[in-house]
Order: sequence, then C-alpha cells, then structure tokens
Amino acid sequence: MSTTGATADPLAALGALPGVAESVESVRKAVDRVYGHRIMRRRSNEITSEAALRAARGSAALSGADWALEEVRRRTDFGTDDEARVMGAALRLTAEAGQLLSIWRQSPLRVLARLHLVAAASDDSRVGRPRQDGEAVDEPLIELPLPDAREVSGRLEGLADLIIAGSSAPALVTAAVVHGELLALRPFTSHNGLVARAAERIVLIGSGLDPKAICPAEVGHAEQGRAEYLAALEGYVSGTPEGMADWIAHCGRAVEFGVRESTAVCEALQRGAA
Repeated sequence: MSTTGATADPLAALGALPGVAESVESVRKAVDRVYGHRIMRRRSNEITSEAALRAARGSAALSGADWALEEVRRRTDFGTDDEARVMGAALRLTAEAGQLLSIWRQSPLRVLARLHLVAAASDDSRVGRPRQDGEAVDEPLIELPLPDAREVSGRLEGLADLIIAGSSAPALVTAAVVHGELLALRPFTSHNGLVARAAERIVLIGSGLDPKAICPAEVGHAEQGRAEYLAALEGYVSGTPEGMADWIAHCGRAVEFGVRESTAVCEALQRGAA
C-alpha cells in the first residue's frame, strides 16, 4: 500500500471505497449485538478467555496447524513437532497481544518486533528484526512475490507513521490494512501470518471496536478458508480499489464470524452447557 499522495489520511480514503461503509456498518451491528448479550453482564471474562483460545486455534489453522479445539485444550506440550510449535506460537501471541495495546499507537514497530520474538521463541539473531537481503522467508502458505528488504523497510516505516499519526478511518479499515500490509511484506524470516493476525487483533481491541476481545477475527479468517483468504490477499496486493475493498470486506466477514462464535459461547453458557 502506498502511503504517499495528496490525501493526508489515506486510510480514511479507503473507507470511502464502494462497499466498505456497508461492511463497517454490518460489523458494528454484529459487535453491538454480542456485547448486548445478557451473559456478557455477568461472565464477560469467560467469553474473553474462550475467544482467545479460539482465536489462536483459527490463526494456527491458517499457518498449517489445523487442530480440533478440544485438542488445543488438551495439549500442554507445544514443542514436539512443527504443527505443535505453530499452535504454541499462536497461543503465545494471542496472550501477548493484550499486553501491547498501550505501546501500539506510540511505537508499532516495537510491537511488531515483540510479536515476532514471542512467536519465534528463539535466540536466533534474525528474530525480532525485519529481514535483510538474502535471508529466506519461511511462509510456505503465501506464495506472492516477496518485496526486497529495502521496500520492506520503507513500507514498514510508512505503516508505522500512519498508525502514530492516527486516522479517522473505521477500526475495520485500519485493522485490514495492518493485516494485509504485513502479509504482503512478510517482514520477518518466519511467523509472518501469525504476527499479521495478532496485529489485526491489537487494532480491533485497541480501537475500541472490541475492547473485551470477544470478536476473534482469526476464527472468521479460518472459517472462510485458506483459499478465500489468499484470494482476498491477492486483491489487497493488487492495490486496485476493487481489490482493496474486497480485502476489507473479507476482514469484516471474519469479524462477523468471530462474533457468531462468541455468541454461540454466550448461548451455551446461558443454557448451562459450557
């Protein structure tokens, strides 16, 4: 995404693309409905905890570890094989995201570095910093052309400037751009998908759209399927108005699926079934 041009608020301009306002309004209504559920008045902490677990499961599924929810609950060792390590990284990131909300608006690049450190859980010298020329990227599920290190650096700085400056754009638009830009850039040598979805989570929570973290977009991204996720991402990378609008709409549907998931949890708690 280019951050240059005549407009001082490019994210707000994206909010004016055809269909985006409708996506924003649909998400807002869905979020308001689940926040208004009677069980939220008494047991919101339980909904938040369950949403975090399901968010981690959804994000891991998109990175190749598609486990049943009960398997995620049951397991305690997440270092035995590649899938287990992906799931462990997703769980750590979901927990960490809530600790970084206050830092995000002042230093988004610091937050991204921290997210990669948490995901990788390694003392590798490449962890926690943008990749350099010649360093390979382990992100096999995303096969889009890989920007070089110089482009990565410039676009990360531009994204950080947008976040720090603030925008009148709806939270959905900002979250979608952060998510899409990080996937397009794949700025780290590993775990870029997990980090991108954690950053989207931070924006949705920190913006006030989902302050209790009960609308896990990661669930919705996974539920729509990897093929649709990648097709929508290609629209973002194209930079066309239609492609950008389609990506934002995809992210909006993901939030709505997350709302549906937490609404089902509320209903189960209300019935005494969970």
